Amino acid sequence: MSINPFDPRTVLLAKHAQHVVLIHFPIALFIAGVGFDLASRGQRASQFAGAAYLNLCGAAIAVIPTAITGLIAWQLALDGQKIKGILLWHMLAAWTSVALVMVAWWVHRSARKSGSPLPGYRIPIELLGVAMIGLTAHLGGFLSGVNT
Repeated sequence: MSINPFDPRTVLLAKHAQHVVLIHFPIALFIAGVGFDLASRGQRASQFAGAAYLNLCGAAIAVIPTAITGLIAWQLALDGQKIKGILLWHMLAAWTSVALVMVAWWVHRSARKSGSPLPGYRIPIELLGVAMIGLTAHLGGFLSGVNT
């Protein structure tokens, strides 16, 4: 019996397919948001700043179901095995990434809401977020079998 890659049941009901598909959205949105923020050079009136804010909003929204499906994938695909080794490091990096995405979005939102300029400390937070997302993705590749 062969698996049809176009069968909706194969796509929707695979043990961890949702996490593997969803993860690309917050990664792309966050990295694009950081890129736009760097291009804006802190000028809130810049179109780049507006694009950065929208991308960071999208990343903050998309990271929530992605984190939830990651927990579901741990339970279904990995049979809820004890969290150790690469899985432990992946989860620690993932939750750190989630926190950094949310903090970066919150910093931009707070500055927009108050009308104050964007604080300079946002850049190290955003760059650390990009690095943590990269580490999380690298470790996730080992768990999914892509990097083996």
